[in-house]
Amino acid sequence: MPAIRPRAVVVLLGAFFVALAGAVFFVGVLPADTTVRDALLGWESPAVIAVMRFVNRGGDWHVLLPATVLLLLVFPRARPRWWLWIALMIAAPAIEGTLKVVIGRPRPEGPAFGFPSGHATAAAAFFGAVLYLAQALAPPWRRIVRALAVVCIVLVGTARIILRAHWPSDVLGGITLGLGLATVAAMVNAADPVADRPETARTSPRGALR
Repeated sequence: MPAIRPRAVVVLLGAFFVALAGAVFFVGVLPADTTVRDALLGWESPAVIAVMRFVNRGGDWHVLLPATVLLLLVFPRARPRWWLWIALMIAAPAIEGTLKVVIGRPRPEGPAFGFPSGHATAAAAFFGAVLYLAQALAPPWRRIVRALAVVCIVLVGTARIILRAHWPSDVLGGITLGLGLATVAAMVNAADPVADRPETARTSPRGALR
């Protein structure tokens, strides 16, 4: 499998976000927004709403910022540049909040600005960091952790729509922004070969996992 190029990922995510933000700014509610939102709201029930409210916590800055400290305990790869991952979770809401004001599109219910979704940005930034740091895990666990990270991002995004807080494009924009910021953090970390060396490289005869 060819290696993923972080710079290419950042360029693609950045281009997609700019295109989506431009469409939202000039068009407002996109045609697909109403269609997707109505389809997801069709799942509403007391049980689903209860589950979505719980899932929603996975995109709460007050939960994810302290949870970032746990990354330092779980992933030795994150420790040399511990400040980088904390800075990621502080910078992401600042950038997302500024973009909300610049783009200025209201949420589906209420006058508050919604693009990009803060919860989706937070979840994508945090679990995007997990996707990167999981590279140091053994193959079976690496795949499991990464799959769970992707599922968490999707669930948080879905929760924001079902809870009537955002349009689908708000969520898509937040996920794109969060993953882009996480990729930039991964690139900064990778600039230091020692800091970026997986813990398993010390004992694995194959060296660092790339």
